[in-house]
Amino acid sequence: MTTMSHPALVPDSIAVVTGGASGIGLAAACRLAAMGLRVCIADLGADRLAAAADRIAAAAPRGADAVMAVDANVARLDEVQGLEATVASRWGGTDVLMNNAGIEPPSTVLGPAETWEKVLSVNLWGVINGTQAFVPNMIARSRATGRPGLVVNTGSKQGITTPPGNPAYNVSKAGVKAFTEALAHELRQGEGSGITAHLFIPGFVFTPLTRGDRTEKPAAAWTPEETVDFMLGRVAAGDFYILCPDNDVSRALDERRILWAAGDIVENRPALSRWHPDYAEAFAAFVARGKD
Repeated sequence: MTTMSHPALVPDSIAVVTGGASGIGLAAACRLAAMGLRVCIADLGADRLAAAADRIAAAAPRGADAVMAVDANVARLDEVQGLEATVASRWGGTDVLMNNAGIEPPSTVLGPAETWEKVLSVNLWGVINGTQAFVPNMIARSRATGRPGLVVNTGSKQGITTPPGNPAYNVSKAGVKAFTEALAHELRQGEGSGITAHLFIPGFVFTPLTRGDRTEKPAAAWTPEETVDFMLGRVAAGDFYILCPDNDVSRALDERRILWAAGDIVENRPALSRWHPDYAEAFAAFVARGKD
């Protein structure tokens, strides 16, 4: 576990984690509980929530008293507003918000509209709804008490380099990136809010979202716990873009991929030229230069 800490990540702070019943969300909730925070997870499914709450309580110094589990659909603003009110009623407010809930069904550009609506409603609108339901009262709480606050939104490298294969997911995560950048700017401009926002960009993580038919973690993947520990360390260091490596892709390679994607616009290359056969050699040479 990281030895550094953001000023909001202290005992008795109140944290809310959406998508908290499994994967990265559950790992984050357990880590925060172990640090002495009171933690509320939101997800779907009573049985999943109960099992997750037991795991979080086992990590918390104060046990079950420091844990809440709420069945809430982040795609519905009224349910997220109800979640915020429930946390405020029991614990007085929220200091840490992790908008993490996400889904990744297969999609194509011309595929069913229902798939696009579902993905965007959870992955993008879930972040918007969480921010709009929680952050105004987090700002008011911070200004009234001087308590610092923290917002972490889970994005994806697929929202930055937008690889072919799942455009609905890419679009949703590209929206999270743009939204979180705007949130960080607006919080920075506001006087006395004391809240920071961060874009969490995991690498390959072995979770129910990525597991598929596999029963064992691939060697290339990080565990959710490794990913959360990296995230907490970079939040403490003040990073906005928390770009996580994994056991296969280094930060240096991520940087070259991101720079190449931005270069498509500057150099007027074809869309997604990294996967265009005419640019394969040029991309490989570009990556190799980054190793010099």
